[in-house]
Amino acid sequence: MSNNTIAISGRSGCGNTTVSRLVAEVLGFEMINYTFRTLAEDLGLTFEELSGRAEEDDSYDKLLDRRQVELAGRGSCVLGSRLAVWLLEDADLKVYLKASPEVRARRIMKREGGSFEEKLEETLRRDERDERRYRRIYGIDTADLSIADLIIDTDHCDQHDAARMIIWAFEQRTGRQG
Repeated sequence: MSNNTIAISGRSGCGNTTVSRLVAEVLGFEMINYTFRTLAEDLGLTFEELSGRAEEDDSYDKLLDRRQVELAGRGSCVLGSRLAVWLLEDADLKVYLKASPEVRARRIMKREGGSFEEKLEETLRRDERDERRYRRIYGIDTADLSIADLIIDTDHCDQHDAARMIIWAFEQRTGRQG
């Protein structure tokens, strides 16, 4: 039985949040965007305090991921997070967005400012940190995308194209029309 959930994952700068929001809007689903910033607020910490603690204590990652899964358990939602496709085992559709480090760095630079070289270096460092952390905490190899039902390379398509592909795939899998 369909629970009307779509899991969308990808590295920073792939368009996870934007694409997830577009898909949720079109389908009339809840958009779950529970992040470290949200968790910090809930715990009465600054984002910087939580990030520092999370570097030393995996329980913060586990708490964040558990809350995302709990929220998604209500159904009719799109969960966009780094690990959504791995965490939402019963999602109707699991989508992985990918893009080259250069394209991602340009997008992050446009969003946050700074130089291209600086954002590229930060992006590559973050990828390495995230990969090590996910492997250590969950045994997840984020390079193995076999868990995804759909992989979209966003280097050459915009967020609207990606959202249309996801909605079409969801409708094909579930027989539901958006």
